[in-house]
Amino acid sequence: MLFLRSSVMVVFGNVSAANLPYQNGFLDALSSELMGHNSFRIPISSQALKTRTRRRTSGPLQVVCVDIPRPELDNTVNFLEAASLSASFRSAPRPAKPLKVVIAGAGLAGLSTAKYLADAGHQPLLLEARDVLGGKIAAWKDEDGDWYETGLHIFFGAYPNVQNLFGELGINDRLQWKEHSMIFAMPSKPGEFSRFDFPDVLPAPLNGIWAILRNNEMLTWPEKIKFAIGLLPAMVGGQAYVEAQDGLSVEEWMRKQGVPDRVTDEVFIAMSKALNFINPDELSMQCILIALNRFLQEKHGSKMAFLDGNPPERLCMPIVEHIRSLGGEVRLNSRIRKIELEDDGTVKSFLLTDGTTIQGDAYVFATPVDILKLLLPDSWKEIPYFKRLEKLVGVPVINVHIWFDRKLKNTYDHLLFSRSNLLSVYADMSLTCKEYYDPNRSMLELVFAPAEEWISRTDSDIIDATMKELEKLFPDEIAADQSKAKILKYHVVKTPRSVYKTIPDCEPCRPLQRSPIQGFYLAGDYTKQKYLASMEGAVLSGKFCSQSIVQDYELLAASGRRNLSETTVST
Repeated sequence: MLFLRSSVMVVFGNVSAANLPYQNGFLDALSSELMGHNSFRIPISSQALKTRTRRRTSGPLQVVCVDIPRPELDNTVNFLEAASLSASFRSAPRPAKPLKVVIAGAGLAGLSTAKYLADAGHQPLLLEARDVLGGKIAAWKDEDGDWYETGLHIFFGAYPNVQNLFGELGINDRLQWKEHSMIFAMPSKPGEFSRFDFPDVLPAPLNGIWAILRNNEMLTWPEKIKFAIGLLPAMVGGQAYVEAQDGLSVEEWMRKQGVPDRVTDEVFIAMSKALNFINPDELSMQCILIALNRFLQEKHGSKMAFLDGNPPERLCMPIVEHIRSLGGEVRLNSRIRKIELEDDGTVKSFLLTDGTTIQGDAYVFATPVDILKLLLPDSWKEIPYFKRLEKLVGVPVINVHIWFDRKLKNTYDHLLFSRSNLLSVYADMSLTCKEYYDPNRSMLELVFAPAEEWISRTDSDIIDATMKELEKLFPDEIAADQSKAKILKYHVVKTPRSVYKTIPDCEPCRPLQRSPIQGFYLAGDYTKQKYLASMEGAVLSGKFCSQSIVQDYELLAASGRRNLSETTVST
């Protein structure tokens, strides 16, 4: 979810420490090669034409552009609330005997869970199925030394738990903040853009209102007025009203409120695809209202930042180092084959594909919901808590990286909404990201969505379709036949199941982090928290999961002592 989550993922996102047997539907397409050591690394379509990209020289990152200063977030209500939750782990009474908590999945949810459990004095063991950290924010380096990512990741001012996490790790300087704007391509005027600029001198929501009123290229005044009137119930009704709209799609809600269809076409197709990779006729209106609420009520809520380099090294490794410094452990290439149960239905151990058995005092599944459903023990499947998960299904998405033989001019140092039929958002990463900076050549990273009809197509088909869309965005610089800018190489990353598809009536199906199975917990952006499918949601879910385990300490510790006693007697 872009919420812009701008998370776009690799096969199964943070497929994490889970074994994926071949099953019906989306798993049938996975080759045996993908199930091996680097089992979720997408086969790369690297198209090397006559001109090859230069190899990057080794050495430290060099600051080559000036970014906007970090906004003043630290005194906002949501930031302070998130900071208080973080502090509660550090100040919690030290356990007489730390719990060993086994966590499946080293995406942001699993990393967050392990980090805050370690802060509370416990001993997390984090298991990741693949050879790379990050799950939905994973990235790989190709033979030229260039990175390609599972998605175009945007960090918002409205992400208080993520912003706290950066501060706690001492890496605030790794976020490259951009000017406070939202920039949309104009399909009716190829090569032109329309901006919503949020003035810093005004507080929220006046800065957002000003940005909307000042833009006369996308919406007419009558359309703005009708949209504002349609939003009044949400502004008056607050969170209760927002949650009640979960049963309506964006398209249904807009028509019910008398908002012209052109508002949906001009603004909310792009926003829906950015939020959840689907169109307004499918997306739950609750998702849009939550985003608007954050963006309009927080002065810097919609302000965006890019990470200054690849996520595994620049974000995930600092979390891992913190976990290890407090006695926790992180293991890669540790795929779970089975959740083994005791006679009473509680978890006995995690069985890995290499035959290793991992035991702990508590267990957490921090994988995508699709992976959890595949590994659920049969005796759990009819329990209402788990049965409701059937409606939560990951949405397919494709992330495309294209390196060109020249520097493209018709772009910005910012995230751009393409408003095309096939593309969601994109950015010239050679401008927006310090590690990827290149003064001579552009690298466009693009989110290809909705992707359901394209996920099984060849990489070359996807690149051909992408180039046709880029021809409209760069009419003077790009032609579909490459008669203008030439492709040096590309990478296509397909995700058959990424974040859960936020369709109407999904909200009641989202589980709390504490399951009805004693000692078994869930983390992930699909679990219950107010930021839905986003990086912020993943981090917050990890904090809630850790909080539940800390609260259950006495029960878990007693259970551990009882199991040890029973083992001793039986021996």
